[in-house]
Amino acid sequence: MTPLGAANAYASVAQQIGQAAKPQSALEATGGAGPTDFARMVTDALNDVTAQAQRTDQVNIAAVTGEADLVDVVTAVSETELTMDTLVGLRDRVIGAYEQIMRMPI
Repeated sequence: MTPLGAANAYASVAQQIGQAAKPQSALEATGGAGPTDFARMVTDALNDVTAQAQRTDQVNIAAVTGEADLVDVVTAVSETELTMDTLVGLRDRVIGAYEQIMRMPI
């Protein structure tokens, strides 16, 4: 092995050790979700509700024009109601968690 090859190998090992010893944040260390993950989850939930409401509107329009059955309308409305209930439940849990955090002594 040449001195240059040995120096490169040493530098590579030192770099790997430096990366492994890098301190982690509390979220990374515990495997918790970061703020962007939570924001993405809320955004996805809102997008799902919006998309479901748009599908329900399309089914309602199709029913008015005679292209859809009443069963399709009821099913679409029920799915939208379930999606909204899920979103409201998520909102309630977030508000409850916020209130618990605010009650914590400093």
